Amino acid sequence: MKLEEFLEDTYSSPADGNEEERVEEVADIDVQKAVVESLAADKAEQDEKISELTKENSRLREENSELKSTIEGLKEEIDKLKSEVISLGSEKSSLKMKLIDMGDLTSLKNEVAKLRSKCAEQVAALEKVGDVLAANSETALSNKVSLLDRDEEIPDRFPGETRDHVLEVIAEAQKKAEKEGFHRRAQVLEGVLLANTPDGTLAEKRAQLEKLFASNGNIVSGPVIEELTKLGISHKNGDNYLMPSEIIKRNY
Repeated sequence: MKLEEFLEDTYSSPADGNEEERVEEVADIDVQKAVVESLAADKAEQDEKISELTKENSRLREENSELKSTIEGLKEEIDKLKSEVISLGSEKSSLKMKLIDMGDLTSLKNEVAKLRSKCAEQVAALEKVGDVLAANSETALSNKVSLLDRDEEIPDRFPGETRDHVLEVIAEAQKKAEKEGFHRRAQVLEGVLLANTPDGTLAEKRAQLEKLFASNGNIVSGPVIEELTKLGISHKNGDNYLMPSEIIKRNY
């Protein structure tokens, strides 16, 4: 029997019996009703909490599922990044090899440039020799006057060195002959000088050396010695240091 039906039967029954007992029964019923209502309220509250917990559990499951999906996606991204790193490593190695090859190519280009420069110098030297030969073309007297032989063991330091030295000596001898009255000798030597034009390299190198000494106070200092070394010129005679004028005379 439900509580409502019980209460209805109790209050609707005839008023026969003990009134006190009836009051006690009613009081007990009120207590039971209060307890039932309290339990019902507690149950409703528990049901609401259970419902909230169920919803929270469902939400957490969804979040967990989303996190799992995110983790799987991150794993895929990590695997992809690993593959890209490996690929970049291969590309880096390839670029290193290319740079090495480019370095070799640059070195070869530099060597080629040096060789071209040397070839240009040789061509210029040959052109000067050609000019000299053209100025001293074959004539009735050229084989006796213009052409000179020398010892092959004393090679020229630069093209035309021997010729310039000889022409300078002839010029000095011509002036001396003229001054001392050797008229015919002076005429012959002058004819040689008129038929043979100096290359000019000897005088140019001598002037460069004089300028080097003059700019350093005519002192054989460290910078001067360094420059002389580059030119392949010694600044000493045995253990003795040479004067600037001596160095010029000994070389040019």
